[in-house]
Amino acid sequence: MSTTSSAAFADSKPHYQILNGLRGIAALMVIWFHVFEAFATSPIDQKFNHGYLAVDFFFILSGFVIGYAYDDRWDRMSKKDFFKRRLIRLHPLIILGTVLGVITFLIQGSEQWDGTKVSLSMVMLAMLMHLFLIPAAPGAGAEVRGNAEMYPLNGPAWTLFFEYIGNILYALFLRKLSTKALTVVVVLAGAGLASFAVFNFSGYGHLGVGWSMLDYNLIGGFLRLLFAFSMGLLMSRKFKPANIKGAFWISSAAIIVLLSLPYIGGEEAMWMNGLYDAVCIIVVFPILLHIGASGKTDTKFTTSMCKFLGDISYPLYIVHYPFMYLFYSWVWKNGLTFAQTWHITLVLFFGNILLAYLALKLYDEPVRKYLTRRFLLEKKS
Repeated sequence: MSTTSSAAFADSKPHYQILNGLRGIAALMVIWFHVFEAFATSPIDQKFNHGYLAVDFFFILSGFVIGYAYDDRWDRMSKKDFFKRRLIRLHPLIILGTVLGVITFLIQGSEQWDGTKVSLSMVMLAMLMHLFLIPAAPGAGAEVRGNAEMYPLNGPAWTLFFEYIGNILYALFLRKLSTKALTVVVVLAGAGLASFAVFNFSGYGHLGVGWSMLDYNLIGGFLRLLFAFSMGLLMSRKFKPANIKGAFWISSAAIIVLLSLPYIGGEEAMWMNGLYDAVCIIVVFPILLHIGASGKTDTKFTTSMCKFLGDISYPLYIVHYPFMYLFYSWVWKNGLTFAQTWHITLVLFFGNILLAYLALKLYDEPVRKYLTRRFLLEKKS
């Protein structure tokens, strides 16, 4: 989340609470997308199909919020301090997600999807690489699941790999660009991303790439990051809020629809789904961000909902997938259908929300508070 997650706001600045809520809505859609992966034979026949686009929405939000929070602080903040803040914000949950990934992999039998046993030493190597966000090459010993994931113990960690790249690019390069130069970056990256999607460089007619080092995956992942993050940063510079009533509900409904539609086109017209992905990312998501940033939570219920969804969005994204592996293993080994497992999917869905909340309150917030006090506040005092 994923980013996936957004930067911490400056203490003196108001929160865009609706954007926090939308990030949570997108994270919930990711869960259902991953649930339905268990019952698909390919991306084309997956019923709940476009949840992977949540990553691009996360990247746009991240660029917007980081620009908003940090652009005017560089006269009193060093690059070292910025990177400390980002590590404190992101890495504790990466560690927790890795530990959960190891535990669930061992519960699953410590074996690849084809049944090949994996030695404990390779599992420990994979864990070490996860902790430092070092990607595993396809076919390497540390690629323990055998399906070419960069982070086989907790697949969604690939987005944090790119999130860190985005943060590095921002600190070293993007923040220094003029608005005109940043616009050029956005246009060029958008053209590259659209070409990647429409001309089917992924091989599946979609932009669900970046999770592997196979073929054009890394290029696709970088294009997704560069466009979305830069677009969010550009919007933070040029944003002029409008007065939009019901912004949270409008944007939430749009995200739910866009991320849940089935595959568009089919095997004979994969370009259509690629075009859909490109339009969502390049056109629709920036509009939804503008709507969300322009609105206000005008009831206690909406305010509380947005806060809760925003709080759990990153923990939910980063801790849910280890349990999806167990779910996949159970479904595939027993040849089960969604109709046979819908009650378990509800337990999985709400159980992960509860787990995310507990991870936030019992681990992430206390750890970040300690690290902030230890590495940031002590320096000031």
